[in-house]
Amino acid sequence: MFSKKTYKSRRKKLAGKIKNGIILFIGNSNVPMNYPSNAYKFRQDSNFLYFWGLDEPDLAAVIDVDEGKEILFGDNRSVGDVVWMGPDMSIEEKADMVGVRDTMESAKLIEYCQQVLSQGRRIHFLPQYRAESVIKLSEILGIFPSKINDYISNELRCAVIDLRIIKSSKEISEIEKALAVSYEMNVLTMRLTKPGMYEKEIYGAVEGLALALGSGVSFPVIFSVHGETLHNESHENIMREGDIAVLDSGVESPLHYASDITRTIPVSGKFTPRQKDIYDIVLDAQLTAIKMLKPGVSYRNVHIKAAKVIAQGLKDIGLMKGDVDEAVNEGAHALFFPHGLGHMLGLDVHDMEGLGENYVGYDENVERSKQFGLAYLRFAKKLKPGHVITVEPGIYFIPQLINMWKAKKKLSRFINYTRVEKFKDFGGIRIEDDVLITDRGHRVLGKPIPKTIEEVEKECNK
Repeated sequence: MFSKKTYKSRRKKLAGKIKNGIILFIGNSNVPMNYPSNAYKFRQDSNFLYFWGLDEPDLAAVIDVDEGKEILFGDNRSVGDVVWMGPDMSIEEKADMVGVRDTMESAKLIEYCQQVLSQGRRIHFLPQYRAESVIKLSEILGIFPSKINDYISNELRCAVIDLRIIKSSKEISEIEKALAVSYEMNVLTMRLTKPGMYEKEIYGAVEGLALALGSGVSFPVIFSVHGETLHNESHENIMREGDIAVLDSGVESPLHYASDITRTIPVSGKFTPRQKDIYDIVLDAQLTAIKMLKPGVSYRNVHIKAAKVIAQGLKDIGLMKGDVDEAVNEGAHALFFPHGLGHMLGLDVHDMEGLGENYVGYDENVERSKQFGLAYLRFAKKLKPGHVITVEPGIYFIPQLINMWKAKKKLSRFINYTRVEKFKDFGGIRIEDDVLITDRGHRVLGKPIPKTIEEVEKECNK
C-alpha cells in the first residue's frame, strides 16, 4: 500500500474535478468458482485501489463533494469468519490507514445513498463490469440492471482517466517490480523450451514463477506455436523442431501494477532463415517506433510509421509490392499486422479499458479509424510525460484471413498472394516492451530482456 498521504491527495484531486453530489465506489467481492465458499483469487477493482488502497472484498466508499466528507462502508469479521480466515483489523483501523475518518456498516450503504437521492443530489459512479456490483447499484438507484451503465457519470469517468493516466514515480517503481519478474519468466521460457514438449509445460512453469516471485499474472498467459492467433490461450500443442512460439505474458506487482512483455522463441534454439527475415522486420519496426516516443508525438503516427517499416520489409522479401505509403494508407499491411501498436499500462494491463477505450485512447482531436487493423489501435492521442505505453508490432500469417483476402483479390496491387501462400504455415512473431514517456523522450522500463536474434538464440541454448 502507498502512504496515507497518497490516497488522500488522489481523492482530494478527484473531488476538485466534480462539481457537486457524491462519488460512489463499489469495491469488488469474491466470485464463486462453482459454489459460494470456493472462490476465484480475489482481485480488487482498480479504481477502488487507486483512490482507497484497500485490497479486500466487500467494501464501498463515498466522497461527498458538497460536504467535503469521505465514508468507508464495510463490516468487521464475525467469529465464524475469524475461525476460517483468522483475525483482521477493524473497519475503523482500515479507514485510518488510508486517511478516512468516517465509517458505516455495509448494510447502511443503500439507506445512505437513497437519502442522498431524496435530497435531489446526484450519485456519480463509473462503468461497471461485474454482475454483483451492477446488482448492488440497481438496488441503490432503482434502475434495471441492464441499464445501469447508461447512467454512469461521464464527468467522473473523464476525471478518473485524467488522474490515472499520468503515472507517478511510485507507480513506475511498481511497474518495474512486475517487470523484474517478467524478465525471469521470459528467460526461463527461452531456456526451457525444447522440441517434444507440450506448450502447457512452459505455461505452467511461467505462471508458477509469477506466483512465486510476484502476485501472479496480470492476464492469462499466451504461449503458443500458433502465434498467428493473437490471444491464443490454448496450451495443448506439442512443440516441434522448426516451430516458433510466442510468449505474451505479464505480472502484477504487490500493489497490482502490471507488466506486459512479448518475445518470440525458436523451439529448436535457432531461427530458420525464413524466420529470421520476418523477425528482423518486426524488431526493426519496434525499435523504430520506440525511437520516436517523446512528449507531443501522436501515437497514431508512431503506429503508422511501424506499419510502413513492416510493409517495406515485406516488400523487400517479395510478400508485398507497390508504393509503401499507398499500401499502408489503404490498409494492405493489415493482412500481416492486423492490430494496434500498443496500449496504456498501469493498474490494468490495458489500462482503464473498463472506463471506455475511446475515452482513454482518443479525444475530440483524434477520431478512431474504421479501417481494418488501424481500428484496433487502443491509444492514438499525443504522448505526455508520465504515460506508460506498450510497443508491440507483429507479423502474422493467418490462413483464414489470407484465403478471404485472396478470394476477393483484395488490395492485390500491394500483396503478392502467390508468395504469401508459401507462408501460411509460418505462425506469427510479436515483440513487446513497456515504455515510459519522460520529459524529454522515453525510457524502456525494466531490465533488458533478450530481444535480438543473437540474444534470444544465446539464451535458448544456455
